[in-house]
Amino acid sequence: MRAPDKAAISALRTLLAALDNAEAVPVEETALRGVALGQSPVGAGVTEAARREMSEDDVVGVVKAVTAERLYAAAQLTASASASAPALTGSNKSG
Repeated sequence: MRAPDKAAISALRTLLAALDNAEAVPVEETALRGVALGQSPVGAGVTEAARREMSEDDVVGVVKAVTAERLYAAAQLTASASASAPALTGSNKSG
């Protein structure tokens, strides 16, 4: 059995979360303010809202945005590692 690819699993979970967030509809704060506890909705699903329908272009936009964020983060980590590498190898010189 193959070992799971942790990086791919992490990337897919991040992408799925971003798509879920993009489908969410904003909640109006004014609708929630000033409601007495006794007047608040009660029961399973009474506060649920329909999710936003995303077009194929919307989905592609989210995928591109998430990909760009991950590539930027990887570049930052690589640059950080490259910058510290000479310091590490330079400290091992004997002279």
